[in-house]
Amino acid sequence: MRRAIGVPSGDILDVIHSWDAKKQREAQEKIALIEADALRRMKLMPGLLELCETLDTRAVRRALLTRNVKKSIDHFHEHHFGLPPFHPALGREFKPYKPNPDGILHILDHWNLPPQHCAMVGDSAKDDIVAGHRAGVLTILLDTEGKYDLEQLEGEERPHHYAQSLHHVREILWEAFDAVDGIPSVAGLKEEEAIEE
Repeated sequence: MRRAIGVPSGDILDVIHSWDAKKQREAQEKIALIEADALRRMKLMPGLLELCETLDTRAVRRALLTRNVKKSIDHFHEHHFGLPPFHPALGREFKPYKPNPDGILHILDHWNLPPQHCAMVGDSAKDDIVAGHRAGVLTILLDTEGKYDLEQLEGEERPHHYAQSLHHVREILWEAFDAVDGIPSVAGLKEEEAIEE
């Protein structure tokens, strides 16, 4: 995507927003084509349904916070998920987007819950884990492809927990929240963890 749009470095969304209106429209059109192709190739990540069924059985609320568009979220819920949808489900139309914590704080406010009852599960140390730390929630870095060296992550990018599968995420959630005060009231899961392309 970066190559197609011409953004070799920096936050791709921030860079695009800094451009003039015409260049932004052109970039958004390219992104729409790339995302439409991704929708055609979308499939569930192994363990997603089992994790969500377990969360639902234990009355754990789950939200979706992604830098993808709402159209992708709707497609995911309508054509792939098969369980009650994540709610709230916030796309990049909700601003400011990650790593700003406002999306997580909005979810907590919507549910009237304190941060210590929430976990942010994400596959991006620079976006998800940073946003989770800034919101004051438990952070779990999901690294199914082994692209992170945990020892190299510092500061806000270093997660509280590291998982290589959604099964491992489930174990972490139960251990972490049972140690505090019982089953969590909410677990955050973003769309990038819910799907594989």
